[in-house]
Amino acid sequence: MKYYVSAAVPQTGDGTKQSPFRTIQEAAALAQPGDEIIVAPGIYREAVDPRNAGTQEARIVYRSEEKGAAVITGAEPVTDWEQVEGSVWKCTLPNSLFGAYNPFTTLVSGDWFIASFIAHTGEVYLNDKAMYEVTTLEQVKNPVRAMASWDPDFTVYTWFTEQEEEQDATVIYANFHEFDPRKENVEINVRRSCFYPEQEGIGHITLSGFTVTKAATQWAPPTAYQEGMIGPHWSKGWIIEDCEISHSKCSGISLGKYLQPENDNKWLKWKFKDGTQTERDCICQAQREGWTKEQIGSHIVRRCNIHDCGQTGIVGHLGGVFSVIEDNHIHHINNRQNLAGAEIGGIKMHAAIDVTIRRNHFHHCTRGLWLDWQAQGTRVTRNLFHDNTLPFDHLLSEEAKAAEAIGEDIFIEVSHGPTLVDHNLLLSRRSFKMPTQGVAVVHNLIAGSITAVGTGVNNGAKTLQSPRYTPYHVPHRTEVAGFMTILHGDMRFYNNVFVQQEVPAFLKSVEEAAAAAPKMWDDFNTTAGTKPYDGYQTYEEWEKEFDGYCGMGSAPSDRYYIPLPVWTGGNRYYNGAKPCDKEQDFTVDTEHTIRLELKEEDGSFRLCTNLGEFLPEGEEKLITTETLGMAFEPEQRYENPDGTPITFDEDYFGEKTQHVTAGPFAHVTDGMIV
Repeated sequence: MKYYVSAAVPQTGDGTKQSPFRTIQEAAALAQPGDEIIVAPGIYREAVDPRNAGTQEARIVYRSEEKGAAVITGAEPVTDWEQVEGSVWKCTLPNSLFGAYNPFTTLVSGDWFIASFIAHTGEVYLNDKAMYEVTTLEQVKNPVRAMASWDPDFTVYTWFTEQEEEQDATVIYANFHEFDPRKENVEINVRRSCFYPEQEGIGHITLSGFTVTKAATQWAPPTAYQEGMIGPHWSKGWIIEDCEISHSKCSGISLGKYLQPENDNKWLKWKFKDGTQTERDCICQAQREGWTKEQIGSHIVRRCNIHDCGQTGIVGHLGGVFSVIEDNHIHHINNRQNLAGAEIGGIKMHAAIDVTIRRNHFHHCTRGLWLDWQAQGTRVTRNLFHDNTLPFDHLLSEEAKAAEAIGEDIFIEVSHGPTLVDHNLLLSRRSFKMPTQGVAVVHNLIAGSITAVGTGVNNGAKTLQSPRYTPYHVPHRTEVAGFMTILHGDMRFYNNVFVQQEVPAFLKSVEEAAAAAPKMWDDFNTTAGTKPYDGYQTYEEWEKEFDGYCGMGSAPSDRYYIPLPVWTGGNRYYNGAKPCDKEQDFTVDTEHTIRLELKEEDGSFRLCTNLGEFLPEGEEKLITTETLGMAFEPEQRYENPDGTPITFDEDYFGEKTQHVTAGPFAHVTDGMIV
């Protein structure tokens, strides 16, 4: 059956084409498996709560009649502004407007959120651009440019909120400068979500072609109920496609965790048990309560434009397993720098088990992709990454600040693998942050450095050992197979092209400061190449550690706790990029200078480079699942989610390669559209 919805009708009808419903929720309350809800262009100011699940054979489909023209928004317009003085105005809103959830009395908070940032989940928007919250009325009247923002000029458009107890009202003061808010489009967010089922288990839903924007979402750490403007809420088989998703206070899409009432933000609330331990507790509790391949995950997010969210474009823990995230444009995440903590990125996922992330474009995010814990069977392939780092020298000038927010294309943290990163363009100043093991890096173009090798895996105790024991799983399943610390190593680098780019002086100074006083979380390496793996053993050397070992009764040894080996082959180095000291079968070109620049022209991105002149074609060995072997701790091979082997014989564009060339392309041409 088809239901029709149109915001333009004067009063709601019966859902037929001739007499459509006025709200999407009316259709969402009735739709059954196999039904389709067709939504006409218009603005839908509602939080849609799908009441019924579809099935694998008969999905429930919500479709915008015209791509992008049906707008689901968590915001309401505000026109009743009263001038206070100069460019400062105020509005007074009855708290009944907000119902049970008032974003202007609810602070952003949660585990791993930096509590020194005082922010409400509420937001004020001027002509579809979020203004900046301050903590006093004086800061509204006399705003100061906030230099942490990527757009410091707009940070003087400030707002402040307080409660008027006698009137039971929310008061908002805002400095609109040259704008008269009575004549502009001024909105505030009032709803916590836009398209999100209240109940768990509402699976097999398709959301197609909508614009979704301006929800008052809460911080979404892995130890809490993870909410987003859109999300399947602990179910299976959603498809989110062809949507524009923007201006969530925290996260755009959540593929994440359900509510565990006794273990929700427990670190923040109880404090006596470390957050890492409460996260382990969350994982084990979820497994007891039905976290399985049969019931959870297997979502698809494709062809979406995700931007201007405060924490993440896509967030997930446990609930995103076995999913595919493909062909999305993910950009300008956390650019306002008005939220801070350890859960920020274009995508931030824990337990990305058998998740495929392919053909996405990540750029201008504080961090591009962050795979944290249990990146097992995860494949990151044929993505374009660039400009995922702080943009201004002054943002990196303070070493302490840089330690948390310097940014990179891909951050893989305390996972045992196998994690596969192949055929990507990694063009930011820092390509990888790698306090992890069990990663295969194959056929990439890498123009940034690899950082945090051999560090960043402890909890941060002052004097005591504080290793992070992280789980690994039965291959291609959710069941926990064991827990172990990170030994480091167990890495593979094959057929990559490393190109050293010019390193700004301020980054060099940060690196030198870190070398003088080593940091727990990052070494701030600025040199491209595998050089951070100097000193790691080859497999043959590591194997000799076990010669003559006969089990119990043998002499004490560190053999089980030393770093694991590193495998290399077919890598090529340019412009001063450096191989590690035990690199095998590699080439360093010291004669030629490689030009590498990404240019945007009419929405297309061209790679302007002379690399093709100096990169020999067809001289490398074909890499396969057999070549890569297995990740050590889970004893799982680098293979497809269905267990079939991979042969790396298709390039970045999906072109079949007749002869194997290092890097992501079968052929490199100057100005190629990437």
